[in-house]
Amino acid sequence: MRLATALFALAALAIIAFWAWLGAAVEMRQSPLAAGEKLHCISYAPFRAGQNPFGPDVPIDPRQIEQDLAQLKLITGCVRTYSTDHGLDQIPEIARRHGLKVMQGLWLSSLPDLTRKQIETGIALAKRYPDVIQAVIVGNEVLLRGEMSAPDLARTIREVKAQVSMPVTYADVWEFWLRHRDVAAAVDFITIHILPYWEDFPLAARDAAPHVDAIRRRIVAAFPGRDIFVGEFGWPSAGRMREAALPAPVTQARVLHEMLATAKRGNYPINLIEAYDQPWKRQLEGTVGGHWGLYDAYRREPKFVWGGTVSDHPRWRWQAGAGVGLAALVFAAAIAARRRSAGRPESSLWLRVAAIALLSGGVIGWTIANVPLESLTIGDWMRSIAWAAVALLAPIVAAAATVRGVAIPSFARVLARRAERPRDPLTLGLGAVLIVVVLLCVQAALGLVFDPRYRDFPFAPLTGAATPFVLIAAWELRLKAQRPAAETVAAATLVLSAAYIVLNESLANWQAVWFCAGLIALALTLLQARDVPG
Repeated sequence: MRLATALFALAALAIIAFWAWLGAAVEMRQSPLAAGEKLHCISYAPFRAGQNPFGPDVPIDPRQIEQDLAQLKLITGCVRTYSTDHGLDQIPEIARRHGLKVMQGLWLSSLPDLTRKQIETGIALAKRYPDVIQAVIVGNEVLLRGEMSAPDLARTIREVKAQVSMPVTYADVWEFWLRHRDVAAAVDFITIHILPYWEDFPLAARDAAPHVDAIRRRIVAAFPGRDIFVGEFGWPSAGRMREAALPAPVTQARVLHEMLATAKRGNYPINLIEAYDQPWKRQLEGTVGGHWGLYDAYRREPKFVWGGTVSDHPRWRWQAGAGVGLAALVFAAAIAARRRSAGRPESSLWLRVAAIALLSGGVIGWTIANVPLESLTIGDWMRSIAWAAVALLAPIVAAAATVRGVAIPSFARVLARRAERPRDPLTLGLGAVLIVVVLLCVQAALGLVFDPRYRDFPFAPLTGAATPFVLIAAWELRLKAQRPAAETVAAATLVLSAAYIVLNESLANWQAVWFCAGLIALALTLLQARDVPG
């Protein structure tokens, strides 16, 4: 008992130290904004939780926009919009009351009727609010999406330009300006989007600002004498890594600090994307799509203060507490199991229990925090909750099995007819939890093989759920008999998937490497499975 108590105390201290390190506040460099200085412009959409631009054209409550612009006027003098429907045509009037300028966007698409409505509404707004609308952006990435040809786009731009008094532009990813130079002749200035995270070859945070500066210089050289406006630059605060590009609060703050400082040295304007997180974008781009804002979507609170400190896990104390709580349950389950069995446990058994408590307890706070972060649809919630459930159950069941010397049963025994199943509830529960873990791993692995772009890596719940089985299999006695086919097929699927995922994501993506290491460890555990043929 003394050994168990001492090992629990050590595991608890290690979990707390781990989370204190993860949650440590990082101090940003000096603010790139001088005292009283504001951002040049920032992208703005008023949609909040449960709202989106899909479906019927239901206007946003103007009071909602009023609240947002009252907040945004404190940090910027300009907002960029992307459309005129869903009540976004109310923005210029409200912006006037708050002393804000507007870069009015028109959403062009492959739907002629909706495009025509956007054009007519945009022109009417430009004529009604010439003192507020400082530029009209005719189309956003319509060439990138392939929804309009370059000649048709140029004609549309000229049509709008002939009827408004302010400058007119078009906005797209920087490569498309080089591919469609004829469009440049139709605009008053060129608006380019540079998002290092979404580049074909994603960049690490440290390379983001130099990359943007280099690309802008390239566009300036390609279009001499033309004004170049960086219409979109940003960095996500949450979501999956793309190669070395890590979405996180600290990296978001650091990248934006460095980019604004670089733009100031180069004396060119830049528009940040975006003001508020937009949860609806997660339907299109996964978790990362909904976390590009300077403010969160729900509390409307800033994610960082310019020149201040930022933490990737500001609520690390409760995450550490959850880990210590799970570690306590792991040891409690082991002690209870030991009281029901004869003999005195060996020291090595308590060391294995401590390892289970430490590794599973260390990541359970991460797992729980990611459930709402990575869940949008009912299917997302079911999957995330299932991951969290096995990450909680697996270490508890495995700790009891370790102390009692219970081996992992084969899938065939767990799924057999009632008379052939293990009679011991602990053995049956151990096997059932493993089956669920393997199913979740196979689903996640195959998703990252066949449709990886917007999928998250469930590295934290995988660690918490798989580690206990790995530790059991490393020591359990194996029968010399046939290897079950189901475990062999599952193991092969996990190993092959892991190899592809690492090659596809690169070793720079530590989320992918961590996840794939867990898949391989679980696969090796399955390959050790034995069963009596019958």
